[in-house]
Amino acid sequence: MTEIRGARTAADRMTTAARTWLASLSDEQRGRASWPWEAGGERLRWFYTPTDHGGLPLRDMRPAQQSLALQLVATGLSRAGYVTVSTIMGLENVLDRLEGWQVDWGRERGRDPELYWLRVFGQPDGRGPWAWRFGGHHVSLNFLVVDSEVQATTPCFLGADPAESPLLGPHPLRPLGGAEDLARDLVRSLDEAQARRALLTGVAPVDIVGGNRPRISDGDLLMPLPDVWRDHFSEPRLAERVQAMHRGAEEKAGVRPEDHEAVRLTARPKGLAAADLTPVQQDQLRALLDVYLGRVPDELAEREAAKFAGERLGQVHFAWAGGTERHQPHYYRLQGPRLLVEYDNTQRDVNHVHTVWRDPQGDFGFDALRLHLQAAHR
Repeated sequence: MTEIRGARTAADRMTTAARTWLASLSDEQRGRASWPWEAGGERLRWFYTPTDHGGLPLRDMRPAQQSLALQLVATGLSRAGYVTVSTIMGLENVLDRLEGWQVDWGRERGRDPELYWLRVFGQPDGRGPWAWRFGGHHVSLNFLVVDSEVQATTPCFLGADPAESPLLGPHPLRPLGGAEDLARDLVRSLDEAQARRALLTGVAPVDIVGGNRPRISDGDLLMPLPDVWRDHFSEPRLAERVQAMHRGAEEKAGVRPEDHEAVRLTARPKGLAAADLTPVQQDQLRALLDVYLGRVPDELAEREAAKFAGERLGQVHFAWAGGTERHQPHYYRLQGPRLLVEYDNTQRDVNHVHTVWRDPQGDFGFDALRLHLQAAHR
C-alpha cells in the first residue's frame, strides 16, 4: 500500500505541475506542447542526440513558463536526479567552448542549453491515461500516469559530454561519475572465474546497444548513429557527417563483427548472475543499481527497488566490455527481469558517457496500459 500511495502522491504532483504549465501557454505554444492521448505513435519516440525531440522547447517559452516547465520536470526526479539533469543541460555551454563554438547542426546555435523540449500527451485531469516527455541532448525522461498513479518512469536516459570537466580546486565535475566508479569497483573485485563470465569482449561498443528503440527485442545489435536521430537531417551534409562520425568511432575503437555479436542484446541475460557474487559484491551491485533507480523521487525509487529486493537480486546479471582501468573505453549492462541498464564511455577519448535505464516489459507503460484496457473492457 505504501508503494501505491507513493505513486499516487507523485502523480498528484505531476498533474498539478502539468496543468499549471499548460495554462500559462498561448494557443500557439499549447499546440506544440499538448498532444492528444495516444498509446503508441509519437509518444514512443525518444532521442538523446542533439535532434528535435518534439514538443515546445525552453527557448520558445517566457522565463516564467520555463520555470513552470522545470517544476514539472522536477516532479519526475529526485533532488539528486534534478541536479544531475540540470548539470547535463548546462554542459551544452561547456561543450560549445570545447568544440570552438563551431558545431553546426543546421540551426543558429549548435549547442544550446535551451533546446530541451517538453510535451504532454492527453489531459492531466485524472479521467484517463496521460503522459509527459522531456528531452534534449543527453536527456530523455518519459512518464505515464494511469488511474492517478505513476505507472512508468522509463526509458530514462542521461548522458554527459564532457563526462569530466575541470573545476576550480582539486575535484572535477563528473555528473555521472558514480555510475562509472561503482561499476569499475565491482568488475575489479571479481575473481578470475567470475571475470571470465562477466567480460563479453575486450572492445567496448561505441554506444549503448539498445539505442533509442521504442522496444527492446531479443537479438538487437548496436544501432548506427544516424538512426538515433529524428527522421532525417535538414541537410544531406549533416547526415553524411554523422555517418562519418560513426564509422570513425568504430575504426578508432577497432570494433570487429565478433565484438558486435558479443554485446548483442538477448532475452536471456549475458554476463555474471548476482546469485554468483559474494555478499559484499552483491552490496556493490545493489549500490550501482540504486544510482539508476535513484533518479526518480524516493517513493517511486522504492517501488522499483522492491522488484530486486532480497533473493530477487540474484536474477540480475552484470556484464562488461572493454578495459577496466580509468580512461580506457568501457561499457557495461545490468539485465534481469524488468531491467536493462546500459552504460557506455568510449567517445571523445573516453570522455563522453551515455547511460540508460529501461524496463523492457514496462517502458512507456506497455504493461500498465494493457491491464488498464482489460479492466475497462470488463
